[in-house]
Amino acid sequence: MEVLKILVVFVRTLILYALVVIVMRIMGKRQIGQLQPFELVIAIMISDLAAVPMQNTGVPLLNGIVPIATLLITQLLISLLSIKSIRARAIICGKPTILIEKGKINQSALRKELYAINDMLEQLRIINYQNIADIEYAILETSGEISVIPKSQKRPLNPEDMGIKTAYEGISTSVIIDGRVLTENLEQAGKDRSWLIRELRKQQYDSPKQIFYACIDPSGKLIIQPIIKEARKKI
Repeated sequence: MEVLKILVVFVRTLILYALVVIVMRIMGKRQIGQLQPFELVIAIMISDLAAVPMQNTGVPLLNGIVPIATLLITQLLISLLSIKSIRARAIICGKPTILIEKGKINQSALRKELYAINDMLEQLRIINYQNIADIEYAILETSGEISVIPKSQKRPLNPEDMGIKTAYEGISTSVIIDGRVLTENLEQAGKDRSWLIRELRKQQYDSPKQIFYACIDPSGKLIIQPIIKEARKKI
C-alpha cells in the first residue's frame, strides 16, 4: 500500500512538472529579471498551484491542472492585449522612467518609483558606469533593469568613428556536438555530410565521432575541437 502511494506521488509529480514546463515555455523565453510584474505574479501562482496536488494526494489532480491552465490563458490574453493596445500596455506593464538626464539625477522620478539612489548607483557600477556625469540618459525599464545611453564623448570607440570599413560578420553554425552531426544545421549552412567528411579528413580526422565540437565560421571554414580521451573517460 505504501509503495502504491509513493508511485502515485511519483506519477503526479511527473505530470505536474511536465505541465509547468510546458506552460512556462508557452509563456515565452524570458529570464526572471526580464518578467513583467503580471508575468512574475502568474509564475509564482503557478508554482504554488502545482505544489499543492503534488504534495497532497488527497487533492484531485484536476484541482491543480485547471487553475494552471486558467492562469496560462489569462497570461496569454493579457500579453495579447498589451501587444495590441499601447494604453493597455502602459496600464499593465507601466512606462519606462528616466532616472538620469544629461548627467543629472531626476530626484522626483526616484521618489515616484521608490528607487533608492544607492540601488541605482550599484546597478550603474555593475554595467561599468562609475560617474553619472558620463551618462546622457539612464532609463528604468518596465522589467526593473536600467538602460544607459552614455554621452557621445564617453561611448566606446568603434570602427565607424575612425572611418574604418569592416567586412560583414555573420554567426558560426554548429555542425558537430559530442560526435553527433547536426544535419539540419549543416543543410542551413549550404553544406552536406560529404563536404563535412572531406573537411575532417583534411585535418586528419576519420569520423565525426572523434570531434567534440565543430562549427562553420562566417567565412565557410570548419573549426574543430577534438574529443580528448581523458575527458571522455571522466564523462
